[in-house]
Amino acid sequence: MIDFALKRIGGLVFVLLLTSFVIFALIGLMPGDPIDLLMSANPNMMPEDVTKLRAIYGVDQPIWSRYSSWLQAALSGDFGFSRMQHRPVMEILIPALGNTIILTATAFVISVSLAMILGTLAAVNQGRKIDRLISLFAFLVISVPGFWLGLMFIYLFAVKFGVLPAGGMPRTDQQYQPIAYLILPCLTLVLIEIGGLTRYVRSAMIEALGQDYIRTARAKGQTQFAIVCRHALRNAMIPIMTIIALGFGHLLSGATLIETMFGWRGMGRLIYESIMGNDYNLALVCLLVTTLMVLLGSIIADISYSILDPRIGLSGRRK
Repeated sequence: MIDFALKRIGGLVFVLLLTSFVIFALIGLMPGDPIDLLMSANPNMMPEDVTKLRAIYGVDQPIWSRYSSWLQAALSGDFGFSRMQHRPVMEILIPALGNTIILTATAFVISVSLAMILGTLAAVNQGRKIDRLISLFAFLVISVPGFWLGLMFIYLFAVKFGVLPAGGMPRTDQQYQPIAYLILPCLTLVLIEIGGLTRYVRSAMIEALGQDYIRTARAKGQTQFAIVCRHALRNAMIPIMTIIALGFGHLLSGATLIETMFGWRGMGRLIYESIMGNDYNLALVCLLVTTLMVLLGSIIADISYSILDPRIGLSGRRK
């Protein structure tokens, strides 16, 4: 267990370092920098002032030198200041991360629960009408773009019927209950995720239900519920767990469009605004946090294998 943890932590640190350099370099190659923005805001700025500012902020240094300075400061806990909001990056990041976790965790739990139920129901009734209906629903939600779903929900529930807010966050002078602001973005994320998960669960359950141990359980006279839940579902969960664990990290990083559309003040919207505003420090740290979530999802998937099947060690090999 200790060897596994050390190896995965070492790999996680290496990937984060590599990712941070790549993101830093890509952001540095974007047209314009903070000094250019200052020049555009103040036409009376003299060229010698611009030169001094570039030297102070290190913008005139090569990428690797600027990255080394940023990394040294980050390792000491200083992630810099946001150019747009004039505050330390962590003061902005932590509330946004909390809002995103509320949204994505709620959507994740609902989509996984419904996908497990629908996928299992379709596999048990393979080839029947209910299987075809569930498969049709899964293909429909997979095919529909997320931004179109969001726009349709805003039109129907906010514009047409006026029962839910079109977007934003709960306020002290709010017209709706706080939970109402969560419904539309959460529903959009659920429908985006549920189609693919349902198909994965159905496929894994069909394969598990065709194994010899399932026929043996039926021959012993066990009930259908016991066969599905105690035997088939437990073994089918091993490949499904990879999709579920990695899915949360991807859901966290993929909520940018939904948060921007619904005005949800989370990580996705923060990433969009920081990139559009050339806020280097904020964009870099936000992207690193989403990378960290995907890597943690991979580690959770590995640990879950040994829990679901004790024959599988943490190294990935059967004991």
